[in-house]
Order: sequence, then structure tokens, then C-alpha cells
Amino acid sequence: MAYQENSVMAGCASSSYGCTNLVAAVIFALTLASGASFCRAQEMAQGPPPRLASDPHVDPRIAEAIRQILADHIRDTIEKLASFGNRSTISPQDEESVKAGKGIGAAREWIKAAFERYSKDCDGCLEVKTDTFTEPPGERIPTPTEITNVYAVLHGSDPKQADRIVLVTGHYDSRNSDTLNGTDPAPGANDDGSGTAVSLECARVLSKAASKLKFPATIIFLTVAGEEQGLNGSKHFAQMAKQQGWKIEAVLNNDIVGGNIGPGRDESVVRVFSEGLPAAASDAEIKRIRMLGGESDSSSRELARYIADVGRSYTAGVKPLLIFRLDRFLRGGDHYSFNQQGFAAVRFTEFREDFNHQHQTPRTENGIEYGDLLKFVDFDYVAHVARLNAATLASLASAPGPPANVKMQTRNLENDTTLTWDPSVGASAYEVVWRSTNAADWEYVQTVSSGTRATVTVSKDNVIFGVRAVDAAGHRSLPVVPEPER
Repeated sequence: MAYQENSVMAGCASSSYGCTNLVAAVIFALTLASGASFCRAQEMAQGPPPRLASDPHVDPRIAEAIRQILADHIRDTIEKLASFGNRSTISPQDEESVKAGKGIGAAREWIKAAFERYSKDCDGCLEVKTDTFTEPPGERIPTPTEITNVYAVLHGSDPKQADRIVLVTGHYDSRNSDTLNGTDPAPGANDDGSGTAVSLECARVLSKAASKLKFPATIIFLTVAGEEQGLNGSKHFAQMAKQQGWKIEAVLNNDIVGGNIGPGRDESVVRVFSEGLPAAASDAEIKRIRMLGGESDSSSRELARYIADVGRSYTAGVKPLLIFRLDRFLRGGDHYSFNQQGFAAVRFTEFREDFNHQHQTPRTENGIEYGDLLKFVDFDYVAHVARLNAATLASLASAPGPPANVKMQTRNLENDTTLTWDPSVGASAYEVVWRSTNAADWEYVQTVSSGTRATVTVSKDNVIFGVRAVDAAGHRSLPVVPEPER
């Protein structure tokens, strides 16, 4: 349906709530593909009128922190990673190679030392750890191989919320044209020196800001190995987290975020991939999702929408382009390892990849230069992506936990929609969000200033609902889509 400006004005003028921001309402209504009336959606049974869900929220302390992310630091990190020659998971990692600064072992030790430097700069606020295991022989691993994930933990400041975890990751292994070649050059500047640099830069900046921001929840800055051999490192780490009962709320996987300098690139956006039907869902759960029309409301999809909200709120330099697909067509990455364990996880990737500069042994043939080289990385772009990641991590770690036990009352057939939920630690209010079933992102939000129950005179038949917690400073949790309760 196409809306005329006059009809919106007239309808809003007759509304019991009026229009507090008529111009924004008109523009938004004109862009809605769903055809849901803005004024009709304002009809509520309680509380103030709903707002547009796209209204930004900015914490000036987070905005200041992400401004400390620097392209020069990114450049130094990626240059150092590329200097190790070949970071293949099966490249040398003996003591002699480490001392010579060659191979994945040398890269591992350098990353660990970088985390330790950042911890020293923040008076020991980071706990630097390794997750080491032996991967048995397989298609891409000819002999038993030791794999080490390196990570730093910024523990939450609130004992009641410190068990909540948000995580950023990138893989520090690389490859050339031959997956089993651990000796010839494989600089891996973009794939995935760029993603590793994002994790490290987020650690450097957010650890420094922690004394002021005092994140209630825990942030983990992770770098994994074994990605090119079959997601080995992330699989082991995600399984460990699941077995130990970690409460991971969000995983941000950065893989190929170098903004490859070449034709067709768009340095203004970064793709964010998220799964639809959860990989960890049972047959019964998938049946329920289909019955409720929740195919686009996995926890990973809600995380992607949260990133879009952060992108509207903070000036990162790039905007997230949400791709409602697990990954690039018929391809995969480390976030899938976390999806398989039931965690919300998404992938950040540059807008247009150049396959001459991925998984290629450096060379020139027929006038074409191949190889994942430093010269093709846009360090400013990587810094922009790091800012978006850091703002998302900081926002999530500052917010209360998502509401638990969110229910939609369905005892009676009625057009009104009643939602209930359990209180969240740190929440001072809650917000009910909703969107038309064919809308990609949340459209409207209604504040619930007290209590854990809300009745909305919008039909559950026509929209998707969610509930999120908000603290006194306005930090928002991830939204939770309700389950029906009879």
C-alpha cells in the first residue's frame, strides 16, 4: 500500500496520542513495505504511545571508547601477522620456528603477548588464556596436530551478571592455494589477519575503557586456529563453552573484513550473516518455529538486528548490511561452530570479496596478481568494522540480561496481545518491540516502565513481538520473542 502524506497527517491529528514527531512518522510510513498503518499501530491499552524502533540510543562513554580504535594499530597488527610467512594450522610451531618468527606457533605467541600487553596497560584487567588440544588426522590434517586458541577475558563488574558473556573472534591461521602447504608464503592479510586485528583492537580499547564503563557482563576477545582446516579451533572452543555451561549471549565472528581494495567494493557497508532456523534446533523445535512463523527470529537473527540498531546509534564508519543467510552461498565460518552449540552467532564480512586475493599462493600470472597481500587491505575500513564490533560488545555488556520466560498469553481468542516475562537483573524498565511479519527489522517499541506484563492492542496475527530489558542509562538487551502460553 502506498501512503499519502495528507492521510497520515489527518489520521495522526485525530489520534488520541497525536504525533510528537510528524515528519519522522511520515517518512517512516512512506518507506514501510508491510503496509501497516503507523497510526493504527499506535493504539495501545496502556502507557505512552509507541515510538519508532529505529530511534537511536547513544552512550557517550561508548562513543568515546570506539573513537580510540585506530587504523594505524590495525595496520601494525596485520603487518605483523603477515610477517610470519605461513600461518597454516599445519605450519611449523616448534621452538626453533617460534624463535625465528615463522609459522603459526610464532603467530600464537605474538598474539598472546599482545593480549598480555593490553592487560598490563589496564592494571591486569584481562585474564589471558589458551585453549590447546590435539586434532586427529583428517582430510586437511595429515598428522595429529596441536591447535591453540588464544583469548583474553574481561570479567564483568557485577557479580550477579558476570556469568553473562559476549564474545568477538577471528581466526589467525592462513592458507595458500594448497590447503596442505604449510611452508610456502600464505600472508593471510585479509583472511583472516583482518578479523584477528578486530579482536585484538577491541581488546585494547575496551580494556582501557573498562574502568569508566564498568561492564556488568563479561567480554571475551578470542582468536582461533584451524579454521581453514575445517573450523577445528572454533568447534573445540564452542564445545568447551557448552560443556562448561557458559552463558554466551552473542558471538561476533569477523572473517575477511579487510575491505579488499579492488573493483566493485563498497567501503560504506559490512555484511552481517545470521542463521534462520537454528542449527541446534530439534525436529520438534523446528516444527514449533514453523507453526509460529518464527523462521526469521532465531537468537542469531535477533543479534543481527541488534547490530543494525547499534549501527544506527554510533558513528562507526560502516553500516551493517544484514544478510538473512547462515553465510555466503554454500560456504561457512567459525560462527557456525557456535550456532551448532545453540549460541547466537553472526559473521561480519566485507561487501565484495576478491577471490584472486583469497586462498592463493602469491604470484603473478597473465598480468593478474594473486595472493592475500597487505597492499589489498584497507586499514581504515578494518578500523570502521572494529568500531562497530566494539560498540556492539560494549552495548551488550552494559545492558541487563535479556528477559527470561517471555510468554504470550493465548488462553482466549482475542485481538489484544498480552505478554509476560521474568525480571532481568539490572533492568529499570522493559520495551515491547514489534514488526510486521514481512519486515526485516523491528518497527515499533513501547516502553513498560513498571512491572513484567503488558497488553498491546495490536493483533498477534499480524506482527512479530519481542521483549527487551533496559537499564537506567538506556542500554538495551537483546530482544526475546515470546512463546505461547495457554
